[in-house]
Amino acid sequence: MKPHFRIPALGGLLLTASLSLLAAQPVAACSVCRCGDPTFNALGTNIYKEGAFRVFLDWDRVDKEQGSAEEQVTPSSKQEGERPVRDTLVENRFTTSLSYSFGERVIAVARLPWSSRQLTEGGQSTSTRDLADPELYALVRLWSSNFAPGLGRRAWISALGGVKTSWGKNDLRQDGARLDEHVQPGTGSTDWFAGLSGLYLLDARSTVFASAQVRQTGENDFGYEYGNLTLANFGYERKVTKRADAALELNFRDAARDRIDAVGTLDPNTGGSILYLTPRLMFDLGRGVVGRLSIQVPVYHDLNGEQTEKAVANVGLTYLF
Repeated sequence: MKPHFRIPALGGLLLTASLSLLAAQPVAACSVCRCGDPTFNALGTNIYKEGAFRVFLDWDRVDKEQGSAEEQVTPSSKQEGERPVRDTLVENRFTTSLSYSFGERVIAVARLPWSSRQLTEGGQSTSTRDLADPELYALVRLWSSNFAPGLGRRAWISALGGVKTSWGKNDLRQDGARLDEHVQPGTGSTDWFAGLSGLYLLDARSTVFASAQVRQTGENDFGYEYGNLTLANFGYERKVTKRADAALELNFRDAARDRIDAVGTLDPNTGGSILYLTPRLMFDLGRGVVGRLSIQVPVYHDLNGEQTEKAVANVGLTYLF
């Protein structure tokens, strides 16, 4: 029996994607960071197939509110029922990614994101559209089980390491003045990340997967440094029809507060922990094309200061050569 995880069968798509924790969101570091695993969202369990080349396209929408860094929420203001001024940020991000497998143990990935952001402060809106920060990383299979009849390799563990570059735009200006940090398409910093992921095939129709990652952020030219990140994912995937797979994931993110200047001042309305419940669907569209749809719904949060994280939508296509 051919395992449903093999590409282009959709079951494969869901699997490697969540295992190979990236980013996020894009995973951009920060008070506007994402959690989850875009690599797993796009690839399959046989990503280590020698010479395999893939192209995947993604659209993500992020919507959040955050108190201004200058606004401090005091116990007295809360008791008086005052609501601090909040900034609203909406981002639509379009990402083109390429992956290539070397032998059966290593895969290299490059991600090129384009960001469209709208920041509303005090009733006034500012919009930007430009290149966000590209990412380069690699996955290495550290261990895998022997081939099982009808399943292939039933389990494997991988390591991930890479860099988020500072090549995105971080100095966009209006009337000669630099725009707010959170409306800039790129963070302006070089960030390093590393993690582990694992997968286990329960049977020919279902799989569990897990991954964890840490991200060490850097400072940009304007003294701003987004908080360091810890990310974790756990998911269950099952083939529901010949052409469709479904998955349910838990995506967790813990971020430190952002440092807003070279002196070391911390933004009280950034950082904290959040847990998303993420249903995901994958459809085999034929001719090596797979369609993907998911939504991350916040189910728990312990965020610092004044922040509201809303649901994150993702739509994508993967082309498998």
